[in-house]
Amino acid sequence: PSADDLADEMEDVDFEDEGAEEPDAEAWETEDDEGVEDGMEAQDDSEVTFSLHSASVFCVSLDPKTNTLAVTGGEDDKAFVWRVSDGELLFECSGHKDSVTCAGFSHDSVFVATGDMSGLIKVWRVDAKEEVWSFEVGDLEWMEWHPQAHVLLAGTADGNSWMWKIPSGDCKTFQGPACPATCGRILPDGKRAVVGYEDGTMRIWDLKQGTSLHVLKGQDGHQDPLTCVASNQDGSLIMTGSVDCHAKLVNSATGKVVCVFKMESVAPKAPAGEGEEVESNSVESLGFCNVMPLAAVGYLDGTLAIYDLSTQSLRHKCQHESGIVQLLWEESSAVVYTCSLDGAVRLWDARSGKMISEYRGHSAEILDFAVNKDASIVVTTSGDHQAKVFCVQCPDR
Repeated sequence: PSADDLADEMEDVDFEDEGAEEPDAEAWETEDDEGVEDGMEAQDDSEVTFSLHSASVFCVSLDPKTNTLAVTGGEDDKAFVWRVSDGELLFECSGHKDSVTCAGFSHDSVFVATGDMSGLIKVWRVDAKEEVWSFEVGDLEWMEWHPQAHVLLAGTADGNSWMWKIPSGDCKTFQGPACPATCGRILPDGKRAVVGYEDGTMRIWDLKQGTSLHVLKGQDGHQDPLTCVASNQDGSLIMTGSVDCHAKLVNSATGKVVCVFKMESVAPKAPAGEGEEVESNSVESLGFCNVMPLAAVGYLDGTLAIYDLSTQSLRHKCQHESGIVQLLWEESSAVVYTCSLDGAVRLWDARSGKMISEYRGHSAEILDFAVNKDASIVVTTSGDHQAKVFCVQCPDR
């Protein structure tokens, strides 16, 4: 009998009469929860679990228009579009031959794009569930839709950024340095994009002219590869994060660095002995608050730093047990969400630095997550081959 059959049979067992069960109680406890690693409780706070992936699930996006559909991509070379309310599959984005690491809906939810590591990008029309365009580039680093148009931007390991009109496929390339374009973001005006590179440089591109407006390198750039970029709501400020543990605030109009946020190590690290790994730290994710002059930076060592932009100072340090993978701000409040390598999603009040709540359910690290517009649900993807939907609406907010 399968696990499901057993589960059905279990439902008919009456556990009320506990007295009689006592002698066997120990036998129950010795059975390990399979797949639950040490320290990861078997508690599951999620409402819906999507389990069609057969390997780690790397990415998730919600459709911007209705927030009712999710797209997930994974190490199993598969991407699926499914309903958030019940985990029901809408269609599979088939044909990838490598891990699907990027997936997202166009601004109006008409199209969904999926991209795999080897650089095959496919676009599907959501209502018709059919592929309308595909293209192959070099090894894919990141991909994102234009905020107002059916235009797709992607960065590749050869240093190029590509821009296509969908579905016509009209194409433009932006040549960076001869090293991977590690992260990128289209600015809210839709006319410029900021791209970060492995050599520590950052460029602001004019999308229409195809020219580079500003280049930050040397002292203005980072000492190590860029890992993430973000902009504030009006696009006037850009923030870049890097393996060098610095986050830089940049004026997007002038290309000048406004300030640098450096994370001081809590304790001096002992020199590593033979064969020992030096504990590494880096900026993994960052973002701006829409309602207060605050920015959040998440580090691999588990620190969530809330910076005050008006005073350019550290406001709060929120410590996690393990590394932060990604952070997102709520659209209309000073609440920041983090997901981490310990498999939990946490909500933090950036004004007080206090944790509001924590949600568990994954038996491995969370690799990506998305929050819907009214901040009532969070969709997570994990190394445990699953995507989960959590209801996070708090009555007091």
